[in-house]
Amino acid sequence: MEYISVKDWAEMHGVAERTARNYCAQGKIGGAYLVGKTWNIPAEAELPKRRKSSKISPLLSCLREQKAGKTKGGIYHRIQVDLTYNSNHIEGSRLTHDQTRYIFETNTIGVTDRSVNVDDIIETTNHFRAIDFIIDRTEEKLSEAFVKHLHFLIKSGTSDESKKWFRVGEYKLLPNEVGGCDTVAPENVHKEMMNLLRDYNTKKSVTLEDIIDFHQWFEAIHPFQDGNGRVGRLIMFRECLRSGQVPFIITEELKMYYYNGLRNWPGIKGYLMDTCLTAQDNFKVLLDRFRIKYER
Repeated sequence: MEYISVKDWAEMHGVAERTARNYCAQGKIGGAYLVGKTWNIPAEAELPKRRKSSKISPLLSCLREQKAGKTKGGIYHRIQVDLTYNSNHIEGSRLTHDQTRYIFETNTIGVTDRSVNVDDIIETTNHFRAIDFIIDRTEEKLSEAFVKHLHFLIKSGTSDESKKWFRVGEYKLLPNEVGGCDTVAPENVHKEMMNLLRDYNTKKSVTLEDIIDFHQWFEAIHPFQDGNGRVGRLIMFRECLRSGQVPFIITEELKMYYYNGLRNWPGIKGYLMDTCLTAQDNFKVLLDRFRIKYER
């Protein structure tokens, strides 16, 4: 029997090396064996198949239960604060994690010794509503209407809403760029979004790589004038919940790796995959702490 390296097997099946190593460690690749710190994999070994389930995940069930019961101090509470703080902070919000938590818990900003941007507060409360939306509407297939409503939730009531050239809940009117790179022209956004959604929604079984690929394509289109990153990361979190996979939060510490991964995808998928897998590992620690089961 011919054996190949983790790197070669990962490239053959289009997955990250780290994913391949995890499969080996979890016994999901038959015949793989460890020599020292190196895995040897049978060349003919196939990609493990995900188990399909008609039931919602324990995490989603818990989120809905705690949301309905307005439970404090649970996983729902923690995700609202952590996901909102990190996603907004990546986009330039100056609110601290404590301020974000205080707004969620008390609906007030609290005493501060420095000025606070009103839009930062509004977008924080808006983000809480957007998280509730993706929890409530997880089973739906992604659509333009769904994506636009997320943008509407995020940007409603902000100073951008009063600008004639800015359309809350609608695609951009003016060309924009991200990271110094051009994005799709406004007149082509609808067509590109339809192509993206059609390609994604026709997949029979969605993998983590599919979700990340969707995210990168969405950010490359940059369909809205502003708020694309927050909408994109909410979709990524929601699609993990929908497909029964462990979701994750891109933190400030992972920000530069995340941006680097977006720039290099799909040429070098490992950068973004490894960043997301690291974030996923961090989230698993949180699930273990709250004793929420997930597929290992």
